[in-house]
Amino acid sequence: MKWEKDEDVIVIHLTLIPYLSAAGELKTKPTQHSVKTLLENGVQPDILVCRTEHELSPQIRNKIAKFCNVTSNAVIQSIDASTIYDVPVMMLDEKLDEVVIEKLNMKLKRKPDLRKWLDFLDKYKHPKGRVSIALIGKYVELKDSYKSIAEAFIHAGATNEVAVDVRWIHSEDLTIRNASEKLEGVDGVLVAPGFGSRGMDGKLEAIRFARENNIPFFGICLGMQMATVEFARNVLGLTEAHSTEMKEYTAHPVISLMAEQKSVVNKGGTMRLGAYPCRLVKGSKAWKAYGEVDMIEERHRHRFEFNNEYKEQFEKAGFRCTGINPDSNLVEIIELENHPYFVASQFHPEYKSTVMNPHPLFVAFIKAAKKYHALKVRAGVQEAQE
Repeated sequence: MKWEKDEDVIVIHLTLIPYLSAAGELKTKPTQHSVKTLLENGVQPDILVCRTEHELSPQIRNKIAKFCNVTSNAVIQSIDASTIYDVPVMMLDEKLDEVVIEKLNMKLKRKPDLRKWLDFLDKYKHPKGRVSIALIGKYVELKDSYKSIAEAFIHAGATNEVAVDVRWIHSEDLTIRNASEKLEGVDGVLVAPGFGSRGMDGKLEAIRFARENNIPFFGICLGMQMATVEFARNVLGLTEAHSTEMKEYTAHPVISLMAEQKSVVNKGGTMRLGAYPCRLVKGSKAWKAYGEVDMIEERHRHRFEFNNEYKEQFEKAGFRCTGINPDSNLVEIIELENHPYFVASQFHPEYKSTVMNPHPLFVAFIKAAKKYHALKVRAGVQEAQE
């Protein structure tokens, strides 16, 4: 790339400046060797971002600059931070943006405006309360499997000025006998996405517990599908209700493949991937969460769908289909009437949540959990007074 247009390309090298506690000093040799290895491959870094536990003195910065053939202002300190969300502010303090613009021969038209970011950071670091959310999933031993959901909780928590304490619960460990114990004290229940039948029964128990005890509930993808199966079995009386993903031949396939999918042999071809439109029902919780807009667009990654043959039966019992794909008529969002907050989506809202734009459904869910927590506290105080 540099050979094609050198003035439009710079190389930023992230490197480590280790601290030897025995000697009480920072060592620059690993960075020098790292840059040397880059040079052997024909790459000269223009900027060095140096990870460090301790402040880099001007002397160390000058030493690194001389031995690595970069300008002294191009040695950027990246010291340990209490949270990753501090890093953009720290990079601004180090003037990384100015150095990059200078080396690309560009002009700084205006200074970066991080006021919204700093507002988020302040709310994140100084919450006015806490809520406990049970995340029910089959991969909780590998928490990075739900990294996007965990980050969406942070975004929505800051918006609601609360810290979100996630209680990670393996769906295989949850049964009808221990559900009340494992979910005791939570302010909300999220049933996470996934594939396959493993842990299905635990997810169904978590959903039943949240529904029967009026605990705020949010289901994503498989979470929505399991909410459909749970309602069919325990409310509609369709005890054999199932998803054809788990049981191909079932008396009541409330979750199934679309007709046009069934002829596709390659599994990858049957998946609904990418962004699809969704029309919201006016007055629904989802409609209010999105700011009372009628059409939205969300990202999907799933194979099985709500079976519209059962739609009328579900809706008569208070199970509302409040988000519909306008092109295929597929159900994208479901809600329960007469419940404080019971919402589930076929799509993955966590994919679109960011610091600056927390996803509306996560914000609404945490808001409902915050309200539920406040009601619990007031009820506890009243009980103590009595």
